[in-house]
Order: sequence, then structure tokens, then C-alpha cells
Amino acid sequence: MMIIMITMIMFTLSTIIMLISSTISKKNIEDREKSSPFECGFDPKSSARLPFSLRFFLIAVIFLIFDVEIALLLPMTIILSTSKISTWALISIMFLMILLGGLYHEWNQGSLEWAN
Repeated sequence: MMIIMITMIMFTLSTIIMLISSTISKKNIEDREKSSPFECGFDPKSSARLPFSLRFFLIAVIFLIFDVEIALLLPMTIILSTSKISTWALISIMFLMILLGGLYHEWNQGSLEWAN
């Protein structure tokens, strides 16, 4: 019974503290000067929020995907000495074929062309 009572007191106390900190930390004042971009004290000449290039984002995602796959290839050289050569070769060839298939697909889709 004592453990249940202590647990309820701790739960209630932590809930009250979270509510108080959430209420105190809210900022309700929207200041135009603070929310505008800063450019040496002058009004900005152009928008600070430039449109993001979707082509650049796509190439960055493709790079990350292939980078992770290369990180998966590196331990395969270490495993070579502790596994059967036929099993290792089959798995390595299959993995490389999947990588090359993905690269071929991205190439056919035109995702790797930076400038049109």
C-alpha cells in the first residue's frame, strides 16, 4: 500500500511540475523585428527563405543510400577469412547486383543528371 501511495505522489508531483514549466515557458509575444531575418541592421533586400532545389535533395538522398550500402560492403572483407568462400562470393555478388540494379534504375530515371 505504501508503494502505491509513493508512486501516486511522485506521479502527481511530476505532472504538476511539467504543467507549471510548460505554462511558464510559453512565449506569446510575436515581435516583427525578432521574427524577421537579420541582415546587418538593414531590411533584407530579398527573401531569406529561398526555394530549395529538389534535384539537389534527390541527389543527396541517393548519395546517402549508396553511402550506407558501401558501409555495409566494408565488413564483407573481414568476414571473408571466417566464412565459406562460395557462400561469401554468392552473397557479395548478389549484394553488388542489387547495388548496380539501383544505380542503373536511377540512371535511367535521370536522377543522376544535375543539369538539364
